[in-house]
Amino acid sequence: MSFSLSERASGVLLHPTCLPGAHGCGDAGPEAHAFAAWLRGAGQRFWQMLPVGPVGYGNSPYSAHSAFAGSPLLISIDSLVEEGLLPAGALGEKPHFPEGRADYPAARAWRDRCLKIAFQVFRKSDHAAFEAFCAQSNDWLADYALYAAIKRSRGDRSWTEWEPELRARDAEALDRARRALREAIEQQRFEQFLFARQWRALKARCAELGLGLIGDVPIFVAHDSADVWAHRELFFLDPQGQPTVIAGVPPDYFSATGQRWGNPLYRWEVLEQTGFRWWIRRFAQMLERFDAIRLDHFIGFQRYWEIAASEPTAQNGRWVPGPGAKLFEALRKACGTLPLIAEDLGAVTPEVTALRDRFDLPGMTILQFAFGTDPQAPTFLPHNYQRNSVACTGTHDNDTTRGWFEKLDVEERRATLEYLGTSGREIHWEMIREVWRSVANLALAPVQDLLGLGTESRMNLPGTAQGNWEWRLLEIPGAKEQDRLRELTRIYGRSAP
Repeated sequence: MSFSLSERASGVLLHPTCLPGAHGCGDAGPEAHAFAAWLRGAGQRFWQMLPVGPVGYGNSPYSAHSAFAGSPLLISIDSLVEEGLLPAGALGEKPHFPEGRADYPAARAWRDRCLKIAFQVFRKSDHAAFEAFCAQSNDWLADYALYAAIKRSRGDRSWTEWEPELRARDAEALDRARRALREAIEQQRFEQFLFARQWRALKARCAELGLGLIGDVPIFVAHDSADVWAHRELFFLDPQGQPTVIAGVPPDYFSATGQRWGNPLYRWEVLEQTGFRWWIRRFAQMLERFDAIRLDHFIGFQRYWEIAASEPTAQNGRWVPGPGAKLFEALRKACGTLPLIAEDLGAVTPEVTALRDRFDLPGMTILQFAFGTDPQAPTFLPHNYQRNSVACTGTHDNDTTRGWFEKLDVEERRATLEYLGTSGREIHWEMIREVWRSVANLALAPVQDLLGLGTESRMNLPGTAQGNWEWRLLEIPGAKEQDRLRELTRIYGRSAP
């Protein structure tokens, strides 16, 4: 089933780790299928998610250990029991997990134990599908499985802290590691096979329901990742593998020192010489997992802020041209139609807008940004929206709408209530209504806004390293919210057929 970003539609943002469940964090199992059915009952066309790779530093999905692999945390333990790969008795020793928060260390340890048992059971059966998956995915899976196995055997230390010969990918050293870690490498390949199989099942169920999945591609990758370790030539690194220049954004209205992200920067001229092969492979795989893709930090494809790795802040940097249209022409030639959403928030220049419009990509607009004193605020008012755009109440980086509203100063609160024509008693639903009735082709809201949750349910606070990405639903939203969302969606012509 095909899903078009040019048709009037709506959807909900909820990352799978936020789903309820008994195993420390949400996953792609029964609760995900139940939420998909709930969305369909609410008349929605899209389910938006964050990146689904194996999370790294700070448990951030935007700092994954691979741009290709799936997160083992999203493998459903309940589905393994249903498939007969995990004896039900193995769940008797399940630890106690907190309610309403993802406990990543405990969830990871629990899944490690369960997945090792499942692999031993699986090995006694026919492996044809497993071997086919490994062969089809070998261009990224071989490096990832080896990287993950070595990393685990070295106490999860970054690859730049491994032995020099492994860090430098000496052929003999890699062969020795493959022999010594053969079992661990097979375990990693098995986990990726399980993730792919469960994800295909979820995507197929969503398609049956008429529900499209929106994924997320961060423009940059984590330094401690299989991608950087296996493709050092594609990044600006010194002989020890450390970045010489890093990504971030310059000082602006929100931050006097900018944001120093720390990701290594691409050697775009080297990537161009390969025909952008790595990027084409990345997009081809994402388009198998998702029906549409949000391009995080789209402005970086036109120009990006380069910071010397030695700089403590992002203040002293420079703008450097990105690959621009060359990359998207190569992607379009290789992949065909590009169902992409340009996250064009930030320092948007006419050149960024021109690149977005050249490929007919919808940009993003955030209603929470519309009522402040920032010079760009008027562009986020709904009467200034374009049809070819994606309108949101907020994103994973924003406070919840209720939390945001409660913190507004007197003038911003007055401007908000005046524009919406409301008392603010149900500010979350008023904001959803405003986005849903806008001319934007696609309207999105985080599930927290449907439920009217406060700041305690915020997903991420940019610039902080602790306590993010942990919020979870206690249960799938109920009939009340479903009926109300379905009615708004019907009124404003966004209902699924």
